[in-house]
Amino acid sequence: QVQLVESGGGLVQAGGSLRLSCAASGLAFSTNTVGWFRQAPGKERQFVGTIRWSDGTTYYSDAVKGRFAISRDNANNTVYLQMNSLKPEDTAVYYCAARPSGAYYVSTTWNYWGQGTQVTVSS
Repeated sequence: QVQLVESGGGLVQAGGSLRLSCAASGLAFSTNTVGWFRQAPGKERQFVGTIRWSDGTTYYSDAVKGRFAISRDNANNTVYLQMNSLKPEDTAVYYCAARPSGAYYVSTTWNYWGQGTQVTVSS
């Protein structure tokens, strides 16, 4: 059974940083593409970024490009989302996902999801 568990969320002031973690069991991140999404209240789930399993190439949404970075630790089967220069509009529940069946920026193509972790950025 595949399980993804996010951690590291919390409350931070604008301009601050947080690092989210996504740990997996039942699935190896070394052979599966992993993505991060976020969902603010009343809004659709939004693509944040992804790291390709084969070569570690990363892609980001325009909203976070240059501020967020995804990395992975294959030995610990964990993927990280480093978030810098946070803004109030980054406030959302952040989810990690694994194994997309189609376009990585479309949430419905991903096969496995974590339960999410809340990130709140105060102004």
